[in-house]
Amino acid sequence: MTEDWRNGGFGLYLHWPFCESKCPYCDFNSHVSRSIDQSAWRDAYLIELERAAAETPDRVLNAVFFGGGTPSLMDPDVVADVISAIRKLWPIVNDLEITLEANPGSVEAGRFAAFRQAGINRVSMGIQALNDRDLARLGRLHTTAEALEAFDIARSTFDRVSFDLIYGRQDQSLSDWESELRQALSLAIDHISMYQLTIEQGTAFGDRYARGKLGGLPDDDLGADMYALTQDIAGEMGMPSYEVSNHAREGAQSRHNLIYWRYGDYIGIGPGAHGRLTLSEKKFSTECFSNPKKWLDGANSAQTEKPRTLLTQQDQATEFLLMGLRLKEGVDLERYALLNGAPVTQSKIDHLTDLGMVRIEDSKLIVEDQGVMILNAVIEALIPD
Repeated sequence: MTEDWRNGGFGLYLHWPFCESKCPYCDFNSHVSRSIDQSAWRDAYLIELERAAAETPDRVLNAVFFGGGTPSLMDPDVVADVISAIRKLWPIVNDLEITLEANPGSVEAGRFAAFRQAGINRVSMGIQALNDRDLARLGRLHTTAEALEAFDIARSTFDRVSFDLIYGRQDQSLSDWESELRQALSLAIDHISMYQLTIEQGTAFGDRYARGKLGGLPDDDLGADMYALTQDIAGEMGMPSYEVSNHAREGAQSRHNLIYWRYGDYIGIGPGAHGRLTLSEKKFSTECFSNPKKWLDGANSAQTEKPRTLLTQQDQATEFLLMGLRLKEGVDLERYALLNGAPVTQSKIDHLTDLGMVRIEDSKLIVEDQGVMILNAVIEALIPD
């Protein structure tokens, strides 16, 4: 059990907490700041990388992800220094995937070329919509034209480019989404993430929704139709889903995110970053302090994290189900049984199979398309009482 993480791999996530503005739907740990001391942040990342590497000697690193926030606001020199340190601190796979999230408003050709020179080899762009009305409603600072121009720069600079879209937006019809979906898929290189808009507490949208001021949202039936349409058209156009919200051409899946979904180990560095780490035959959940100043000040004294949480075998088994059943490949039932100390109750599998929600294929439990629509309920039905 001590080496279970190897089934998912080992990754590194670095969180850059700053954005040019706060989007009204966003519940990520992002902040707007007029002044950012980039050299201080570089030094803090380098200190934390040294600390993390000392805990994980000889681990082979499979993927690195710069997330946020808006990491494309980082100085390319800072990114270069961080990547250089990473390559010295861990053994790495020959084709290490290093992803940077970018917003169209923070993109220009010279900057992207500098990121590539720094070592970035995959970019994930937050385009979110392909019409200006909806971009404005979503609080995005870029226009459709700017997004398409930024995407052209990205695909001329990097071999691997992904972008995000949000559907289920205010006053969006099924035909509206079909038209936009086909346009997006015609642009996509090898990967696209498509998320249904969710209203989160603590966001500007959440506050408006609570006051009855966020009209035009789709009902459950329209949302389900949009999801089904997304699966059908993306599959037809060579971009089938490999996870609930993620689509890719063969071999182009996000290797970093697969570490999460396959329940590997990953280090989280930066304000609010989470991790899963197996040390001395025990697996821990880690979480960094979310306040940027508190995290930055704590780097010099190794006080950037909250107390770690020891995960029981049952905790791990439950998380393995929660993450793995999002994947089209499903979860290995034998691995679950080893983690849990007991297999999934057969009667529960049989019941969901009879309902057309799941199937077993090559010793893997896979959620059917209609089960994905109510994935939380499927998972809840499988978790031990």
